[in-house]
Amino acid sequence: MLEVVRIPVLSDNYVWLIHDDASGETVAVDPAVAEPVLAAAAERGWTIGQIWNTHWHGDHVGGNAAIKAAAQAWGGCIITGPAAEAEKIGSLDRLVDGGDSVRIGDHVAQVLAVPAHTAGHIAYHLADDAIIFVGDTLFAMGCGRLFEGTAAQMFANMALFRELPDETTVYCAHEYTQSNGHFALTVEPDNAALRQRVQAVDAARALGQATVPTTIGLERETNIFLRAANVDELAARRAAKDAA
Repeated sequence: MLEVVRIPVLSDNYVWLIHDDASGETVAVDPAVAEPVLAAAAERGWTIGQIWNTHWHGDHVGGNAAIKAAAQAWGGCIITGPAAEAEKIGSLDRLVDGGDSVRIGDHVAQVLAVPAHTAGHIAYHLADDAIIFVGDTLFAMGCGRLFEGTAAQMFANMALFRELPDETTVYCAHEYTQSNGHFALTVEPDNAALRQRVQAVDAARALGQATVPTTIGLERETNIFLRAANVDELAARRAAKDAA
């Protein structure tokens, strides 16, 4: 079994630490900053030997260099990220694209190409562990903004995610759930599962609690972007959310 630790950083980012006890390996996913990530690993007696980046934005790669520098003390750190964004990230040791794979111990993550938020965005799917790290593509009750891609690309991403088993745990990179949920209610006000979830999220946030990770099954019931019937519907919902 892999252990996944959530590290809140900046205003609403999450960095994820993945640890495999069998091999002793630890991966940091999308480290926005270094210090709290290194501290969280050190508290657990872990050393970060890999970084997996999903896309080039600074709040996902900002900690790369400092973590790699610190890792010289324990044998180094290999940074993996999207080949299509290598020039923008600059610190990658391994370039990957959809169809490639990476490993932590004996656990294999398939790399999925999910462009739309950025042109080369990728996700890491560990099918045998039923977990996926999606960066800024899929959020709890939301999806990423279309900064460098199209609604058609995002709709294709949603179709890909819909094919995953319901029990797949989804690790996204931001605490956007409450605002996503309230917007979703304007689109699907009669969705009972959505209303119930938003109430639970409001209660959790009032207590300062995190609302992610989520699951594919939960998103299938309550995520208006995953539930969009076609590209035009997703595009209209994304444009309305951007303007909200």
